[in-house]
Amino acid sequence: MELTAYLLAMVKLHDIILILCWFRTVPFRQASRLRSLTSCQVTREESGGSLSGESILLNEQTLERELQIAIAEENYAQAAKIRDSLRLLQEDSKASVLAANARFYNSFRHGDLAAMQALWSKGEHVCVVHPGVSGISGQDLVMGSWEFVWADYEFPLEIEIKDVQVHVRGEMGYVTCIEMVKTKGSSWGRHFATNVFEKIDGQWFICIHHASYVDL
Repeated sequence: MELTAYLLAMVKLHDIILILCWFRTVPFRQASRLRSLTSCQVTREESGGSLSGESILLNEQTLERELQIAIAEENYAQAAKIRDSLRLLQEDSKASVLAANARFYNSFRHGDLAAMQALWSKGEHVCVVHPGVSGISGQDLVMGSWEFVWADYEFPLEIEIKDVQVHVRGEMGYVTCIEMVKTKGSSWGRHFATNVFEKIDGQWFICIHHASYVDL
């Protein structure tokens, strides 16, 4: 969008500085789609209805590129609009938790241990319960458990997420869903999963993942 001389005159220097300082990678998406998340329920990742965590991540990436382009082109009026949209999304805790949940399943799908480590809280309070085994606590043991679980897998895995619901109370949030996981040469495994997230320095980290077998 062409920036007219009038718009340039209206943009103050301190607004430009705020835009540049504020820009960083954070969960966000277009404000025009915020209204569609009021129920924050997702039936399927590929559903055409309510937005899924994957849809939110896609919108994050799109807006991030748009903001980078606007700043590079010195289109500060447009950058300011995007900045305001990002601020609105930051305040939408349920959308941010859904995005964090989608990142978790993306790392699961690709067996990306480094990405998985980055998503987890640090400390002895974190816990994972893989299907059919008892709970494992402590960040080091939790990460080791993922390496063990993935040892015989061929990636990427087929993973479908259904019946997603998200709840947030203050600095804590959790997602419940049905996860369908299929490894190469095997049938689908169906689990009911609860993923608990905590907000640290403005970012949501997973601290509990509990998955239990459910009959198909």
